[in-house]
Amino acid sequence: MSSVYTPFSKKSAFITELIIIIGLALVPLFVTFPYRVNIFLSWEGAYRLSQGQVPYKDFGLPLGYGFWLMPALFFKLFGAQLISLVKAQVLMNILAGLAFRSILKSLDVKPVLRIVSVLLFVLSYSFFNFWPWYNQTVIVYELIGLAFLFRFLTGPKGRIQFLFLFLSAFFTFLSFFTKQDGGGLALLLSLALLACNSLQEKRWWDIPMFLAFYGLVAATIILPLVPYGFGYWFNHGQPPHNSRLSLYDIISEILAQSQWIKLYVLLVVLCLIPAFREWKSFWSNKKEVLFALLTLGILAEASIFQVTSYTPPDNNIFFHAFAFAFIASRLQEQLKINLSSWKPFAIMTLLVMFWWSGTFWKYLDKVVSRVLPPKVQVKENADADTTYAKYNPQVSKTGENVVSRNNYMNEGDPNDVPVSEWIFSNLEPFKKIYMPASTVHGMERIMALPIVKEKKDSLKMLNMTELTPLAKAMPYQLETGSDIPLWYHLGVGMFNQQLHTYAQKIRAHHYDIVLYEYAPANNNFYPFAIQQELRDNYHRIDTFLAPRRPTNATIEVYVR
Repeated sequence: MSSVYTPFSKKSAFITELIIIIGLALVPLFVTFPYRVNIFLSWEGAYRLSQGQVPYKDFGLPLGYGFWLMPALFFKLFGAQLISLVKAQVLMNILAGLAFRSILKSLDVKPVLRIVSVLLFVLSYSFFNFWPWYNQTVIVYELIGLAFLFRFLTGPKGRIQFLFLFLSAFFTFLSFFTKQDGGGLALLLSLALLACNSLQEKRWWDIPMFLAFYGLVAATIILPLVPYGFGYWFNHGQPPHNSRLSLYDIISEILAQSQWIKLYVLLVVLCLIPAFREWKSFWSNKKEVLFALLTLGILAEASIFQVTSYTPPDNNIFFHAFAFAFIASRLQEQLKINLSSWKPFAIMTLLVMFWWSGTFWKYLDKVVSRVLPPKVQVKENADADTTYAKYNPQVSKTGENVVSRNNYMNEGDPNDVPVSEWIFSNLEPFKKIYMPASTVHGMERIMALPIVKEKKDSLKMLNMTELTPLAKAMPYQLETGSDIPLWYHLGVGMFNQQLHTYAQKIRAHHYDIVLYEYAPANNNFYPFAIQQELRDNYHRIDTFLAPRRPTNATIEVYVR
């Protein structure tokens, strides 16, 4: 980029982007974490892969195994600890940021706008993703695939083009083999971009070549798995699986919610009005057309993805930075905004940080709350001054009940254990992770059971809980087989066929110990029928809290 358009040289812009992407990605390495809900699934799959187990042969799962490749690698490098998952996510966040930057660079986004857009991408999407989760990993692989695709579409000609196209097909399939919905949408978006390029270039081999590479990668990965029941497990939307693709749900979500997506669509269309008036000139500018198509495609994908992958609720917010980059680029050109000084860069940076201040406010809050304490000072021992103070959650210095925006509603479960009271475990796989004291002490009691010490790694244990790292701490025999689900959410990770198998094993007293997590608020997160089978056929010897927020689930320990 010419220095006419930016205060940054190519080198300084690149260094600035690296500092943003890598610097913010490294933050999780310097903190400790509470036990993350559902992280047991990330650990279990990564541990099994790191032990040499083969998906679908040794365990079944309704997804591809793309999500667990990076965590398994980090288990090999740093050990099978929960904190190794955080380290793996650090690299995934770096790759996501670099891929986003590469896409914008291929589209000739001005360095100032590109740097601000990269900052927005990191703040709005990757900075708070400390833990690996497949609904985020599927997007990371898609972004990498799109980065290579744009290198193919806009980069140097020659044989290197075919390498870029192959790598794009590889990562686009890896996205699909991480999660079908996001990966399928990634494929459709890639095909739409290729079709647009074919129309502009009048070159018709792009899509067939891409599909050929995609099919080659798919065949190489899938064919060895076919003999192990792959068609049963990877069968999204067909029995026994339930499809999440509902046209009604998508329409309802878009019309009733999706305020940001609808706002961006409106702004994108408004920005394109001048282009529609000069259609031939706009169509001849391939990068502008591809940029517009990419932005609208990302918004369309996000609107569907929020329905098919609904947990956690912020899965789809990868669209913010794409929309901002396109809208800002169009406005800069149409309004002839001068980006040749530091002033517009500083203003945009401050505005973006103010916009997404919520991502780092929780760190600043600890400092600000001391400098600017609450207006009403709560007296610590107010109950000594008034008869009724003990019934009041907060009492002022005068002994009066305090009602403010922070406490006008009594929220949460009164039996919940606040995270501030959680403690660390001495077990190696749980290093740097804190949990309710009840959970930690409960694991210690399990480790101290005579049968655990006696049988050691020959122990037969069914662990239907979120404490899957116990497989490394105890250890116990991991069940293997094409009928063994990776996780036990009935109708999601396992089905009635597996439920009946486990019920039969429990009736036959196959296991020495069974850990069962009772989460009544969740729909068969662990099959409720298994709890009844255990009560009928095993002895319950202990219960303690599960490491969930809020602490509304319990872990039950059963022996023969």
